[in-house]
Formats: sequence, structure tokens, C-alpha cells
Amino acid sequence: MTYLPSYYATSRIMSSNIDAQGAELDKLWHALNEVLEQNFIFTATWGLDLWEVELGIATDYSKPTDQRRSVILSKIRGIGSVTINLIKSVAESYDGGTVDVTVQNGAYTFIVKFVDTLGIPPNLDDLKQAIEEIKPAHLAVEYAFTYSTFGRLQESGISFGGIEAAAVSFGQLETWDIP
Repeated sequence: MTYLPSYYATSRIMSSNIDAQGAELDKLWHALNEVLEQNFIFTATWGLDLWEVELGIATDYSKPTDQRRSVILSKIRGIGSVTINLIKSVAESYDGGTVDVTVQNGAYTFIVKFVDTLGIPPNLDDLKQAIEEIKPAHLAVEYAFTYSTFGRLQESGISFGGIEAAAVSFGQLETWDIP
């Protein structure tokens, strides 16, 4: 009420009116911000449906939001001519980590290697589909994954007792991020 004349400060009617209008304006501001967030892939929630329709992507509500965002982002990045950097960019949008792409010209193949991610990324099928859509038809693609090895365990100095103390099973050991 600092912008109103001072005689309104003691008016209960004016105070109630300002409080009611303020609450409605807060709701409006929140709704406008929510609509604005739908214009950006990384903040969109219910607007992901609109992005998917616009890009011709089948909506799959069973996937987590971050995986749906990855599909949208890779589709946008995949527009244009295909280069190693484009394939790397698309793969990194799915993985969220570093990806190396190497070409084997004689074999008409390129290899997508996941450097930072241990094991198989959770949305690998989506990535495979996205790469199939953008890669030249005459090239084959292979995927290489990174795992924790016995050598890395030895280099880190962790004993088997340390592994047991961390409650890591044998099955989890190959994707365990060694401290």
C-alpha cells in the first residue's frame, strides 16, 4: 500500500481489496511463468507434448521427463547435414556425459563410445533410433560402453573389504563409480 494515498492505510475495505487483488495477481503471475517455461525444452513439463507433436515424435508417457526432453533436444540438433560433431551432440544430449565418435572409413562404420557413463545408458533405444534417423544410410553404427574393470579397482587401492563395506554386489561392480 506504499503507492496509495496515506488515508487508505487505515481502511479495512481498501486493505481487503488490495489483499484479494494481490492474491489473484500472484496466481496470474505464476500461470504466466508456467506458460513461459513451456517454450524451453529444459523447463517444459506439460508443453513437452506440444514439442513432440511439432517435431513428429511419438509421445511416450511411460518415459521420465528428462528422457523425453533428450529425445526432443536430439531431434532439434539433428536437423541439417550430418557430421561427426552432430552425431556427438545428439548422443551427448541423451547421455548427459561425454561421448566420443570415431569413424572407421574402410569399414563404413562409426563408433559411439560413452566415456563418462558406466554401463549402458537408460535410454539407449531412443538414442539408437535418433542416430538411425540422422546417419547416412551407407554407414553402420556400433556402440561402446565403459565399465569398471579390475585394473581400475587395483589402481584406486580399494580392497575387497572396501567393496563389501560399500555394499556393492558383484553385479553392480561393473557399473560402480569407484571413489
